[in-house]
Amino acid sequence: MLEWLLHILLRLQEVCTNILPIVLVIVGFQCLVIRKALAYPKKIIMGFIFVLVGIVFFLEGLELALFPLGTLMAFQLTAPEFLGITAKLPLVVWQDYYWVYLFSASLGFATALAEPTLLAIAIKVEHTSGGVIRAWGFRISVALGVAIGLALGTFRIVTGIDLYGLIILGYFIVIIQTLFAPKLIIALAYDSGSITTSMVTVPLVTSLGLGLAEAIPGRTPLIDGFGLIAFASLYPIMTVLAYAQIAQWLGKRSLLSTT
Repeated sequence: MLEWLLHILLRLQEVCTNILPIVLVIVGFQCLVIRKALAYPKKIIMGFIFVLVGIVFFLEGLELALFPLGTLMAFQLTAPEFLGITAKLPLVVWQDYYWVYLFSASLGFATALAEPTLLAIAIKVEHTSGGVIRAWGFRISVALGVAIGLALGTFRIVTGIDLYGLIILGYFIVIIQTLFAPKLIIALAYDSGSITTSMVTVPLVTSLGLGLAEAIPGRTPLIDGFGLIAFASLYPIMTVLAYAQIAQWLGKRSLLSTT
């Protein structure tokens, strides 16, 4: 117990060191530039304490649960006995890893929906757009993008395809979509990529990629294990733009049918 408390205190010290620059910037601008006292200082201090404690326990949760869980799932899904590989059968091919693709897509969809950042942004988007962009529609389109991106990213790890080729192809599609998408959604779609790479998605996705690179023969964690976050950031842009384009097309179609 004493050892665990000491570990928590060391983690708290590390978090305070990382948060200190943010505090200095805010307080510095408030005192030196704006030159006004902080409004509700007690609430602000209490809020910072909650943030510090929350980050400490969140980091502990990552090390104790999320990182090992992602790695464990990767090893279990690629185990020869799970894939049905025996010594008499030929080497495994990319089609044999279909459970990996399905798991990656399901994990991406679930973690994206669970992202607190995405939920907050979706509520703001629905409010500021006057209900034109629905919160659930936006969240599902982003989650579908993460699911597609992670499935394609794990396919890249399994097959050994170069990362830059798929990324260049993805951004080429995004550029084409941008030319035809409604202007209302373009900025939001580009921001949706960064929304998905937050506190819930990144730890699980990173551990999954590293676990797959260690478990699949011929792959190395440093070269092949990273890169899934790039797919999780890129493909939500496509799906949000597609969501807006489909909504626009359906709107025009219903308008034509009523006239």
